[in-house]
Amino acid sequence: ISGLAYALLVAVPVGYGLYSAFFPILTYFFLGTSRHISVGPFPVVSLMVGSVVLSMAPDDNFLIDGSNATGTNGTGTLIDTESRDAQRVLIASTLTFLVGILQVIFGVLQIGFIVRYLADPLVGGFTTAAAFQVLVSQLKIVLNVSTKNYNGVLSIIYTLIETFEKIGTTNIADLIAGLLTIFVCMVVKEINDRFKHKIPIPIPIEVIVTIVATGISYAADLEKKYSAGIVKSIPRGFLPPEPPAVSLFSQMIAASFSIAIVAYAIAVSVGKVYATKYDYAIDGNQEFIAFGFSNIFSGAFSCFVATTALSRTAVQESTGGKTQVAGIISAGIVLISIVALGKLLEPLQKSVLAAVVIANLKGMFMQVFDVPRLWRQNKVDAMIWVFTCVASIILGLDLGLLAGLLFGLLTVVLRVQFPSWGGFGNIPGTDIYKKVKDYKNVIEPEGVKILKFSSPIFYANIDGLKSSLKSTVGFDAVKVYNKRLKALRKIQKLIKKGKLKATKNGIISEAGIDNEAFETDEEPEDNEDLQVPTKEVEIQVDWNSELPVKVNIPKVPIHSLILDFGAVTFLDIVAVRSIKTIIREFERIDVRVYFASYQDNLISQLERSAFFDDIVRKDIFFLTVHDAVLYIRNQMTYSDNQDPIFEKISLMQESKEPIEFTETSQPDDELDVQEE
Repeated sequence: ISGLAYALLVAVPVGYGLYSAFFPILTYFFLGTSRHISVGPFPVVSLMVGSVVLSMAPDDNFLIDGSNATGTNGTGTLIDTESRDAQRVLIASTLTFLVGILQVIFGVLQIGFIVRYLADPLVGGFTTAAAFQVLVSQLKIVLNVSTKNYNGVLSIIYTLIETFEKIGTTNIADLIAGLLTIFVCMVVKEINDRFKHKIPIPIPIEVIVTIVATGISYAADLEKKYSAGIVKSIPRGFLPPEPPAVSLFSQMIAASFSIAIVAYAIAVSVGKVYATKYDYAIDGNQEFIAFGFSNIFSGAFSCFVATTALSRTAVQESTGGKTQVAGIISAGIVLISIVALGKLLEPLQKSVLAAVVIANLKGMFMQVFDVPRLWRQNKVDAMIWVFTCVASIILGLDLGLLAGLLFGLLTVVLRVQFPSWGGFGNIPGTDIYKKVKDYKNVIEPEGVKILKFSSPIFYANIDGLKSSLKSTVGFDAVKVYNKRLKALRKIQKLIKKGKLKATKNGIISEAGIDNEAFETDEEPEDNEDLQVPTKEVEIQVDWNSELPVKVNIPKVPIHSLILDFGAVTFLDIVAVRSIKTIIREFERIDVRVYFASYQDNLISQLERSAFFDDIVRKDIFFLTVHDAVLYIRNQMTYSDNQDPIFEKISLMQESKEPIEFTETSQPDDELDVQEE
């Protein structure tokens, strides 16, 4: 019955739904790895196939004059339904054949992992949107209202608008039959669900309703008396196999790709549920191959794309079916319907079949209640769900799925590009380090800053690392260096003029001479004036004390920086170069940089990237943050009394004689301030 109903979604005569419920089972019996799923039509996949069929064979392509008319398109124009239906069956079977080829290729290439990118929130939003589209497409059948076959962006909105515009032409007999069917089916399904432990076999309400509705329609002659829309014709027996229309492949390749993935994802998801329940495993790549050959085989017999038939699977499992032999038995029942019982269903109203489809959508619509729970648990996942649902409704299922997939990947990129980071401190009496903002009792080691960056570091987030460094240490290393150079140049000039005097204890002004060194720092910095001097005067400066020149130099309250790389899984070449630059920027203002908790693969990666040299050595890497802190404390204990933040430039002179400059060669790898 579901096969007949889902044929309406594909926009082909309902009899072809029986073929689609029969042929795929035969192939899957030999190739499939799931013991419980029953292969057949699924509403979401059927609707996706139907959208391709309607776009490639719209009613407008089959307009004819009144002498050969067999139907109307809702605007009074006559159409040739026989030619239209034949073309639509050809398109559906060709699409099924192409989907099968793609699925076999995916299975042979072992890319079953591709379904992992269809996250649960994405699938939830997509199937809910598909349920809404199915509802709208079947609503016009329940009302027996003729509308244009819209396709593309906003097609479902246009269909809904036109349906309500023409609601005055509703066929009352079809509407009553459809509403009664929906009500009865939903009530009995609820009973089946609530009393499933007491009812040995679920009540086959779809079959019962179909039989009763067929009898009423035949007895009351609803077609002639009330102009009810009925099935009319169901072919007896099998159609001979036909080759696919290969010339149509180019027009449907994009849609077939998404249908192949969605059909496989649905089947594997259902199969995994039963595999987990009964403790066995299914092979994802083999499932690709099994469904691929099933669709290739069934495509030759005028079927449409098959995946898991949910209702048949549930009945098959609840009645004790444990292998695919149960599937063969269900295929035998369908065979009897095809050969002998098809003609008996010809008086059945189409609105009853549409109502059966709508009644089966309840589970999909109930997924809407997952959104508030998702929002509380993870707002990003909730956004993926809502975005995919809205995009699939507005853009259509194929473009909506692609948009949802891209949006999901974008959220991953953004979470990597803007990861969590923070300064860490020590819990007293332990070797445990926690984020300073989150814990009240943690203490940062004196003169040491610890930064943890929780993400792989690559070209997209390297600026985030630099920004987090500035926020953690409280200053910009490049700006500090430039300011110091500016101050040194002014001090040099004043010493040469005799207005300052260099002593072993620092710099002092000469007695009786006005200190004109307190110049404002309002003029813009000229980078050309801040080149690293090649001729340097012998002097030492305490950069954290008050200087005899008025240059605003940021204080540097630390002597060591530890980068916790415990969450860094890889570095690209841009990150390696940038980190090496960061080390040098801090080294030249006398702040040592250390690395801790690194992954083992990072060292070999850094070696391949020529990271290590005479300045950057492996002895700055430590297994844990605590090891690095202990090493720094040990170094500070045995260091000279000289404060490490003093900058030494050379020996000093105390006389006012002209200063002898010492030529010093700048190392090749010294950072050029102007370039920075």
